[in-house]
Amino acid sequence: MKKICYLLALVALAFTACQKQPIVPTGAYTKAMTFTLAATDYQLLPSTDYPSSSLSFNSTADADTYIPQILSLKEPQLGNGSSANVTFTIAPASVKVADSLYSHVAYTVTSADYVAVTGNNYGDFSASDVLNFLAYKYPTPVANQLAVISYTLYTGSDNSVVNSFLYLNGAWQKIYQVSPAQYAAVGDGTYNNFSSSEQSNLPSYFNAFLKADISIMDTVKVNDVEYVSYQIYTGATYQKVLGLTYDGNNWGTISTQGTLAFLKTGGAWVANQTIYYTLTTADTKLIAASNIGTASQRTNLGKYGDFSGWLAVDLNNALILVLTTDFPNPKVNVDYVVTYLVYNGSSDIPTKATFQYNGTAWAAH
Repeated sequence: MKKICYLLALVALAFTACQKQPIVPTGAYTKAMTFTLAATDYQLLPSTDYPSSSLSFNSTADADTYIPQILSLKEPQLGNGSSANVTFTIAPASVKVADSLYSHVAYTVTSADYVAVTGNNYGDFSASDVLNFLAYKYPTPVANQLAVISYTLYTGSDNSVVNSFLYLNGAWQKIYQVSPAQYAAVGDGTYNNFSSSEQSNLPSYFNAFLKADISIMDTVKVNDVEYVSYQIYTGATYQKVLGLTYDGNNWGTISTQGTLAFLKTGGAWVANQTIYYTLTTADTKLIAASNIGTASQRTNLGKYGDFSGWLAVDLNNALILVLTTDFPNPKVNVDYVVTYLVYNGSSDIPTKATFQYNGTAWAAH
């Protein structure tokens, strides 16, 4: 009996050994993803790459460079044809001033300047006079031009002041400037400037400065913005500007969000140039006013905003009319995916159609 059992066991083992085991190839399936980068996603990058610690990108171009690396590390098993719509944070921490070298943006008002602006010999400016001076001194300012002006301000008595002004949205604005006392408060009072090693600390410094300033906090509202002018030494002395916004409790750097699309092809993630577009009410009314399709179909479309019983050729021509109107300078050989509504007798079904422009004409793709 034992021999029979052993024999059966050997047969079973041999049979099992001969069976082909399923092989799951790497990159065997695709996936369509839409997500916002989390802190852990940025931290997939090497620690030597700044986004891994800043948890943001300095520009869309940087996002275009780093996000494919993140996708490869986050989803290495995905195959060609996978797609990702990725939302990320852009943190333009510093306003890019036209020229930030301190020696270029600093100016001390002269006796002749006072006379030219005020027409008198008092040798001081009122608050409105200094704005007139900026127009006199810089007749053709450029966007984000910074001026650090030393002058005598009259407020019932004369006071020597140094103020920063930023040419923003077509006008000069007096902005917040870090004072000598504030530099001293964080151990930088010797030269009244920050060092390059302190850059990551500046938002917390400025949050403390602004929250301690009663002239700011007395009137502040949620989402208010303050532009802080500060001096920093990074091999040369610069005067830079940091924008902060108030969230109701603290001041933080101004950040925005962007979204980029990527496609995996040839084993690598690349920018997906596909353009996604959803028909609007204006688009359906445009088609309804054309001669495409039948009169009853156009009337129904104009009234309900959906397609019912349209021939494929007429539907394509209608969507091409929209693309021609809405995209007067289309990208060549790029997919335009149009979403529209089709009525199936009981409800509207979102439906997609893809078109390309070949440089001369649109065609369904």
